[in-house]
Amino acid sequence: MPDDRALPSLADLPDLHRPGGSSGAGRPAAPGTVQPLTRPQKAAVIVRLLISEGVNVSLRRLPDEVQLALTQEMTGLRSINHATLEAVAEEFLAEIDGIGLQFPDGLEDALGLVGESLTPTAAARLRNQAGVDFEGDPWQVLQSVDEERLLGVLECESVEVAAVILSKLKVSTAAAMLGRLPGPQARRIAYAVSQIGAIEPATVRRIGVSLAGELDARPVRAFDDEPVARVGAILNFSTAGTRDEVLEGLEETDRAFAEEVRKAIFTFANIPGRVAPRDIPRVLREVDQTVLVTAVAGASGKDAEAAEFILANISQRMADNIRTEAGESGETAEAESEAAMTEVVSAIRDLEARGEIFLTVEDE
Repeated sequence: MPDDRALPSLADLPDLHRPGGSSGAGRPAAPGTVQPLTRPQKAAVIVRLLISEGVNVSLRRLPDEVQLALTQEMTGLRSINHATLEAVAEEFLAEIDGIGLQFPDGLEDALGLVGESLTPTAAARLRNQAGVDFEGDPWQVLQSVDEERLLGVLECESVEVAAVILSKLKVSTAAAMLGRLPGPQARRIAYAVSQIGAIEPATVRRIGVSLAGELDARPVRAFDDEPVARVGAILNFSTAGTRDEVLEGLEETDRAFAEEVRKAIFTFANIPGRVAPRDIPRVLREVDQTVLVTAVAGASGKDAEAAEFILANISQRMADNIRTEAGESGETAEAESEAAMTEVVSAIRDLEARGEIFLTVEDE
């Protein structure tokens, strides 16, 4: 019997298209006599043996004609004796043992194996090729597409195609997509789901291949974050003067974009509106006390309000010590104070990235 180590992929089964001559399978044979079998019949024997051993054998990856031929061979074999079964199993294991290394079957399988090691542009070019001659299940590719891109597809496609897409997605994903569509469109698509029961599998596959090719053909994004997030992150670490000047210029050029950037910016002055009071002690454990003293000493305006918010949410003794040290430090250079405030903001951002604190949404 084959053990788990020797179990191959179904692509390793003997070629069902290779001629094998006549066979005596199904005829009575003397005990100990090996019945002559064709290679397609041997493949059927191996599949039947694996199933009898409780192995979950999937034939879906084989071409339809091969699936049909394999099933027909199984119906024609009827029975074989123990000597023939052992001979077929030993021959099969010998062929498998002779395989030193197995490579992916098709471009999609290869991309699944090495995709993360490729540059985005190289992966996109290969996936474009896969869209022309797609191997494997295109709907597996679409399952991994983010909701925003899927939503754009649903909004542009016909009601019938949208119904096919929702029917092939995970139920949770389909429900989320349907909930984001306008009410009338969502109702039409939901009704169309009831009308596509008789659609041919080949048609569903062609739809999947077309959609997968369309999504893969879109330009590869050079940046992971959206423009608003990138500009906001840059301005977070800029000086107050530079930040104000850039925002004023953005408002003159594109007021809507400037407003979105303002919402994305998180500075020392935003701490009271974004950080929960209970998280302040956790933040200060990441910041040296001398840094906080410098930030408090040079704070003015809204920055001073943020400094008071921090001091109000730590122990009274620690707050008094910081106030005393800040008062004794004398006049603090603006650059030093801004650098200290930036360090506090950086600590908050790091804690948020690690999931140790959560920033609230500041009221308009």
